[in-house]
Amino acid sequence: MIIAIDGPSGVGKGTVARAVAAALGVKHVDTGAMYRAVAWRAEQLGLPLDDEAQIEQLATGCAIAINGSEITIDGADASQAIRTPEIDRATTRIARLPNVRAALVARQRAMGLAGGVVMEGRDIGTVVFPDADVKIFLDASADERARRRAHDPAHTSSQTQQLADIAQAMQKRDESDRTRRASPLARAEDAVLIDTTEMPIPQVVERVMDIVAGKRGTGKG
Repeated sequence: MIIAIDGPSGVGKGTVARAVAAALGVKHVDTGAMYRAVAWRAEQLGLPLDDEAQIEQLATGCAIAINGSEITIDGADASQAIRTPEIDRATTRIARLPNVRAALVARQRAMGLAGGVVMEGRDIGTVVFPDADVKIFLDASADERARRRAHDPAHTSSQTQQLADIAQAMQKRDESDRTRRASPLARAEDAVLIDTTEMPIPQVVERVMDIVAGKRGTGKG
């Protein structure tokens, strides 16, 4: 099966996707980490983040490897380096570039083409795999999402920020994601919406697993 999990930052996509993939014994792909890695590598190379041609060339030609929560790009371990507010902002800039998105979408499709994957992001069910067997869209209130990000150990730099600053940064990212020309953040018409605001992660995972089991029961996937 191909399972697409989409949604904005701070809704629990990563935690849920990893848990579902582990329960099913399939691959987990964090597509957001791919954009972050390209943004980080571009900054390492001193590339202008608004130079679409150069960033596209990087996104097409770089070597990206994802192993659980570890991600390397061109042989460099970027697992921790990509989880900072600075890379958040850089990622937002390159994610708006249509040719960069096209390059990474092509790579993501290749990674999931054989099936047996839980892929998370913002455009998986709408663009990357519009025919995914299961489509989930996670959401949560803005306050709850900011609170989670502030306490997310994967974003250690965020813990020194004020909650209001984090909320403002997330609001800007949401606006950018939803209004960009290429692959905007949107819920697929056939995606199941799960509001995680007051739902503990194990309950969200259980809900997703029930949806997967239902699809399997109908012979889909």
